Amino acid sequence: MKLSIIVPVYNQAADDKLKWCLDSLVSQTLPKNQYEIITVDDSSTDDSFKIMQEYEQKAPSYFHAIHSPVNHHQGGAKNIGLAIAKGDWIGFIDADDWVTPDFYERLLNKAKETGADMVGCDYHLTDEHSFKIGQIVHNNTKDQTGILDRDRYKRLILDTGSLVVKIYKRDIIIPKGMKPSKPPVKVRDGIEVEEPYRLHIFPEDIFYEDNAVSNSWILRATHFEYIEEPLYYYYQHDNSTVHTISKKNLEDRMTAGRMLLMEAIKEGYIEDYRAEIEFQYTVLFYINTLFSAMPRQQHVKGCYNFTRKLGREMKRTFPSFEKNVYYEKRINAEEKKLIHMQMRSHFCFFIYYRLLWFYRNLRKRFSNA
Repeated sequence: MKLSIIVPVYNQAADDKLKWCLDSLVSQTLPKNQYEIITVDDSSTDDSFKIMQEYEQKAPSYFHAIHSPVNHHQGGAKNIGLAIAKGDWIGFIDADDWVTPDFYERLLNKAKETGADMVGCDYHLTDEHSFKIGQIVHNNTKDQTGILDRDRYKRLILDTGSLVVKIYKRDIIIPKGMKPSKPPVKVRDGIEVEEPYRLHIFPEDIFYEDNAVSNSWILRATHFEYIEEPLYYYYQHDNSTVHTISKKNLEDRMTAGRMLLMEAIKEGYIEDYRAEIEFQYTVLFYINTLFSAMPRQQHVKGCYNFTRKLGREMKRTFPSFEKNVYYEKRINAEEKKLIHMQMRSHFCFFIYYRLLWFYRNLRKRFSNA
């Protein structure tokens, strides 16, 4: 088997979102005996699993529909898919996205031509189900490609790009000798619940699971190639994780940041790429979380104490992060000013931020009147 495509699914039946994804996968130009589609229902409450079963009935030789009785978020669903994946290559796709008919064939051909063990491309941002060209996002850059050396590894750590817009040689993701395991039987409401086998690659029960593991994958790769064309359609809608701000969402981002750092320490590359890891952690754990939580309209419960603890942990973990070379170059002046203020006095920062945005919103309302 050349390729395994893993699709974590949770409540994507409405508006034919899931069907758009699955239709694009069963229509791939690869011969059907060269790839498999592994869909994993993460305990959906809509008709997602029923739709998956309908596709499996039509193409049982290469389409698999698996149900997880317990919701573990995308990380858990991906782990279940990885446990049965047979492909020499692994790809992932979000269940509300879709790809061009030749997406996987183009990526695999690029790998064959160049000897790469990791291949990516660009993607569209779109808010409609069609194959129209939308807003193009360059997922990577040409200076990251080729045989990977220290400089290219640094560039890839800093600007990893989306996991779903790449394919990976199997041993980049699954270390040799790793075997699937079955979680213990759980009792819920007096009923025993058995979960499928899984490989413990992704963290489970959190969002932003990709961020925790992507650096290790990059550093296991030896050659990266990139097709500078948008072959993947990234569907933008109000229920997307990137558009959802909640206390759980923010805490998961922080957890992913801690895991990213622990992974670097455990795998032994923290010292070789300390500046890159520090900046990556700063953005994921701290900056994105801080400026997502602070707007009053997000209604984050206990925002004052939450952001105060966030700032204190950032300062404990990397006391000199404001002197990081990438921080100095990449973070805009206003954010730097606000962050520096919080590092000196959280109370002053909090009051200043809220008054600043109250004034800006007031001025905007008057200008639109």
